[in-house]
Amino acid sequence: MSIEIFKNKFEDLESVWQKDENGVEFIYARDLQKILDYTEWRKFEEVIKKAMISCEFNKHKVSDHFGGTAKMVDIGSGTKRELQDYKLTRYACYLTAQNGDPRKEAISFAQNYFAVQTRKFELVMQRKEDFERVLERYELKEAEKIFSDEIFQRGVDDQGFGRIRSKGDATLFGGNNTKQMKEKLGIPEKYQNRPLADFLDPIAITAKKLATQISNKNVKEQNLLGEESITKQHVSSNNTIREALIKENIYPEELPPAEDIKKVETRLGKELKKIGKPKDKI
Repeated sequence: MSIEIFKNKFEDLESVWQKDENGVEFIYARDLQKILDYTEWRKFEEVIKKAMISCEFNKHKVSDHFGGTAKMVDIGSGTKRELQDYKLTRYACYLTAQNGDPRKEAISFAQNYFAVQTRKFELVMQRKEDFERVLERYELKEAEKIFSDEIFQRGVDDQGFGRIRSKGDATLFGGNNTKQMKEKLGIPEKYQNRPLADFLDPIAITAKKLATQISNKNVKEQNLLGEESITKQHVSSNNTIREALIKENIYPEELPPAEDIKKVETRLGKELKKIGKPKDKI
């Protein structure tokens, strides 16, 4: 494909993107058909159907990426006819290109174009997941600080708080206390003094946060005093959360270890610096 044709195809693709009422970008399949040099709708629809199978195979909901629709087109003399069409997301377009006729230069171009676009989407989603995990970790830290401050006024020192938290962990993680969970997750010896939550799956972080918030609420409402009664409450809170997770077939102690939260924070910090001035932000 010559540079000129490549440039034209790129401009054609960039020009046909639209947004629905929810701000989701899409391309009408009949617009994509022309760009990919398919003269017959029937043959192009076969490619789309193969792409749908690929979507399902990759465990994505087909209806999220391939929206059935119809267009009224003018066929002359003031007469219109309804034509079958689809609204395709970037991911749907990527799969469509991957299932297209590899002998067509336009398909080869589209495969590269949508692969790049899909990779950008994956990076954005990865960044989103990282931000969400960092936020959950921060909220757990805040919840534990509030709980610690509250029970300090009720006769529990820092060592007592550590014991209470460890017994809560043992309940949440099926009998594995904080130290045992660190060993189970394979946390390196040099990080043994770091909080367990820095290496936990986001679900486990959220579980610990909810248990801590429930304990803090009940300690205040029931005016509990001393380590023994507060420990009993915290164990109960963690058991409540554990039972809820098990009902969904989630066992906290079996969740895989997550990347060191400090490495995630460092990576996000570098990415934020790359964004630059406000006008360059996504």
